[in-house]
Amino acid sequence: MTMMMTAIVPTFTLADRLRKAREITGLDQGEFAERAGFSRTTVVNYEHGHRAPRTLYIRAWAEAAGVDLEWLETGKAPSEDEAFATVRPEGFEPPTF
Repeated sequence: MTMMMTAIVPTFTLADRLRKAREITGLDQGEFAERAGFSRTTVVNYEHGHRAPRTLYIRAWAEAAGVDLEWLETGKAPSEDEAFATVRPEGFEPPTF
């Protein structure tokens, strides 16, 4: 008898993706807010899903975190061709350990 395993595919909300993107930078909410040009309260509200960010804020967040804008907006990973075309702005590289 063969047992079929069903894989779970987690779905993340926009708030989850915003938090994950910030965490990639290694910055706390205050430091990230300063980098992105937001208030810390704005970062907290977006990450907790208390408020939905406008497109302008999502774009600034993606740039400050160095993550793909489409992924941040939709949760969809870019195709391989698009991924290689993405260039991270200088100074926004994630930390290397």
